[in-house]
Amino acid sequence: MSSPEKKKEKVEELPSNPTPSLPDELLTSCIARLSRLYYPTFSLVSKSFGSLLASPELYKARSLSSRTESCLYLCLESSSDSRWYTLCRKPDKNKDNVSKKSTSYVLSKLPSLRSAPPAAVFTGLVSVGSDIYNIRSSSNVSVLDCQVNTWRKAPSVPVELMTFSACVVDEKIHVAGIHAESLKNVSMVLDARTGTWDHVVPIPTSLTRRGVLNMRSVCIDGKPHVAIDRGVVCYNSLEGKWERAKSNMGTFWFSDSYCEVDNVLYTVRDGELRWYDGEVNAWISVEGLVGLPKFLPGVSVRLCDYGGKMVVVWDKDMLSSGEKMIWCAEIALERREISEMWGKVEWIDHVLTVPIGYYIVKALAVTV
Repeated sequence: MSSPEKKKEKVEELPSNPTPSLPDELLTSCIARLSRLYYPTFSLVSKSFGSLLASPELYKARSLSSRTESCLYLCLESSSDSRWYTLCRKPDKNKDNVSKKSTSYVLSKLPSLRSAPPAAVFTGLVSVGSDIYNIRSSSNVSVLDCQVNTWRKAPSVPVELMTFSACVVDEKIHVAGIHAESLKNVSMVLDARTGTWDHVVPIPTSLTRRGVLNMRSVCIDGKPHVAIDRGVVCYNSLEGKWERAKSNMGTFWFSDSYCEVDNVLYTVRDGELRWYDGEVNAWISVEGLVGLPKFLPGVSVRLCDYGGKMVVVWDKDMLSSGEKMIWCAEIALERREISEMWGKVEWIDHVLTVPIGYYIVKALAVTV
């Protein structure tokens, strides 16, 4: 029998690269064909694997082989800390139990990021392509490159804002808010491709009562829609003016639980997932959703467009242990009849446990 010392020597002699005989180009081509959901686990194999998974060449190969996919990111914060996570798969150790809806999804914490920006706000986080923009009222803008999970600076907002919201239309980030000094409405657009800001006509005071307060933004029909204190307004870029939108749409701003999927607006109201039907100007409950719980008051829920499907993220406090469980579900959506939307829950998982002091800021999907 080998001694413990000899066993230790054998372990130390293992190469850092588990596939030293494969050329880097071939290895990159192979990994590019795998789902991004497995990358966080692969990064633990060795340092060389970790470097390969963060290389620009890998994502070029993914793009050339048409392997790009939606990837979920989640921002959590406490009074003293900010954390970012990404959804991944872990090996299923119980393959025989196929009846469970759980499919071994987990949230993997991103390593400590250099130059991480200060606290994020729900209305200032948007995704464009493979990037997540963190826009803050202090005018600073940071960008998380989700291919390599590093932050970089972007051009600052031209003016300091007291309150604002942002949404994306054709790789352009529309920001509407209130100037911190003049208290006047301002509207701007950041072109993510060129990195330049442009001013657009602000929301006229005739459409607002006290300015743009408690604002939430979303893109519907290719137009930025902003919920304000007197309903919803939308920006018509062809005519260069703001217009009133459907009146009942505005109830989505009562919480941070809303998103747009395939040009349909969804929100959580009275504990249920609902969608806005523009034909009848009303919010209607989504049918189906077998397995999705009713969300009790006090539960934080975030919705996200996940490549044409919806991801729902919510929390559950465990007061006895001082921890918080983060749950996640993926839902396929299908419109039936004129005013009927059905949701099929494809999987539900408890994906993370954190100290109870953390809260969910926002869930976003990028394309990588």
